[in-house]
Amino acid sequence: MSKFIALVDGSIYSKSVCDHAAWIAARTGSEVEILHVLGRRDVATAQSDLSGSIALGARTAILEELSALDERRARLSQQRGWAILDDAKALIEAAGIAGVTTRLRIGDLVEEVAACEAHADMVVIGKRGEAADFARLHLGSNLERIVRSASKPTFVASRAFKPIERFLIAFDDGASSMKAVDHVARSTLYAGLQCRLVMAGVETDETSRQLNNARAILEAGGYDVAGAVVAGQPEKVIAEAVEADGIDLLVMGAYGHSKIRNLIIGSTTTEMVRSCQVPVVLYR
Repeated sequence: MSKFIALVDGSIYSKSVCDHAAWIAARTGSEVEILHVLGRRDVATAQSDLSGSIALGARTAILEELSALDERRARLSQQRGWAILDDAKALIEAAGIAGVTTRLRIGDLVEEVAACEAHADMVVIGKRGEAADFARLHLGSNLERIVRSASKPTFVASRAFKPIERFLIAFDDGASSMKAVDHVARSTLYAGLQCRLVMAGVETDETSRQLNNARAILEAGGYDVAGAVVAGQPEKVIAEAVEADGIDLLVMGAYGHSKIRNLIIGSTTTEMVRSCQVPVVLYR
């Protein structure tokens, strides 16, 4: 990994994104590019449809005043964006990380992330953003959009950082979970951490073979892997394993075998990201 993108928006999750970004950079030696995206409506001048019954002179004066207010709001939005980026950079650098850059973009979030991730190896984002409904445990809509569109792994930061020592790979032998296994085996990000491999379902000769194949790849990468096929629904099996084993990081494919995987995030993935109190790394 040479560079990754850390998305910040000034929400309560921004500090966690920075803390996790510092952890990733320290383990991989990667450069960090901190990205803040302003929507076009935050910087565009509003067009007001004033009634034709207002006298021309008054209408012109009101339009000029509204335009001035909109321009001031746009400047303030950009100033706030740079302040968010400066604070984030200071947090990451305070952890001893060099090579931190910042970028303020204006446009659609998904489009801007896609443009930036073309030259990066991972995207780090908070589980929820400024408009999150914490009471209802909704995922941030921007997170779902980015996971659907991103071509690179997405690291979903939990609400607060804690040291990461043990990680769990939720495995289903699908293409995205195989990519996760392969990446873990080769990446310095996970090196030296304790690894567990869990497959939800009925233990058969086929599922045992699939699990053993994944275990062999990880062992070739230097891991001493504890693995098992556990009966039950994936959401329940994974959640119980995370809790029982004191897992600090969950690694999984963004999609399973669903035929509609290109339309929505896999249901198991959505549930795990929503409910888990640990960060989640998602692979396409």
